[in-house]
Amino acid sequence: MNVPVELGAARKAAPAGLDTAVLMAQAGAENFPVALRLLPGRIRDQLLAIYGYARFVDDVGDRVAGDRLAQLNWVESELDRALAGAATHPVFVRAGQLANELGVGRGPFADFIEANRRDQLVTRYATYEALEEYCTLSANPVGRLVLAVFGRYDEPTQELSDQVCTALQLIEHCQDVAEDLAEGRLYLPQEDLARFGVDESLIAEGHATPAFRRLMAFELARARRLLSAGRPLVASLSGWARVTVAGFVGGGCAQLVAIDRRGYDVLSAPVKARRFQVTSCAVRVYTTARRDRP
Repeated sequence: MNVPVELGAARKAAPAGLDTAVLMAQAGAENFPVALRLLPGRIRDQLLAIYGYARFVDDVGDRVAGDRLAQLNWVESELDRALAGAATHPVFVRAGQLANELGVGRGPFADFIEANRRDQLVTRYATYEALEEYCTLSANPVGRLVLAVFGRYDEPTQELSDQVCTALQLIEHCQDVAEDLAEGRLYLPQEDLARFGVDESLIAEGHATPAFRRLMAFELARARRLLSAGRPLVASLSGWARVTVAGFVGGGCAQLVAIDRRGYDVLSAPVKARRFQVTSCAVRVYTTARRDRP
């Protein structure tokens, strides 16, 4: 259950997600391993810093009490202080250090904030193109920062990473559709609901009708195509970068399989790929990349 937290309290103490042990536990609940335990310390710490920052901004956008837009304005101000070396909140102190370590600008960090602002103002997306544009703020910056951790913050890898990250975001939207709708948001294009004759009220009531299942199959086929298009990214990387990104892609593949096996019913009960399934898919992605590497 999401418990509202006051921003004043958030200013004084880092969110639980900043603690490495807690972050690792939360990471295990994701579709992909945010920071594999076997990674070298520096890489693991930087990936956890990315996760901690993104988690904090999402919590402000989803959980804090009061005027969330005003609180997100505070977040952006604290980001700017962080980049100037003057932040006071531990999450942002680390974000500022991370930006300097990675040599990236303000953009990827600010995009998370803008995505959460949009969540306060936009609850429905008329077209897939509009939803895809939202993913450029909410998901793609994660991949770009991960690439920067591994020294691959360049245009060709970013384009492939964006496809992977958008695919992972679309998968998450599908698996969490009931939870999101309970919060008043729906990340399924309205044009697709109309095309398949799906009524929002039936989704809210938890009815995975044949029409809803066809809609899910359609949305996840789109995600699968994006994930496949982005898979050459794994082969283009080496070392720990390849291991990590194979884990991301494998997590997405495993979740697609899990939802498919459930007959695209994500309403009657949560659908979550098991850890061994994620590992198996990640190993398959990694070994395929080794075979197909440039």
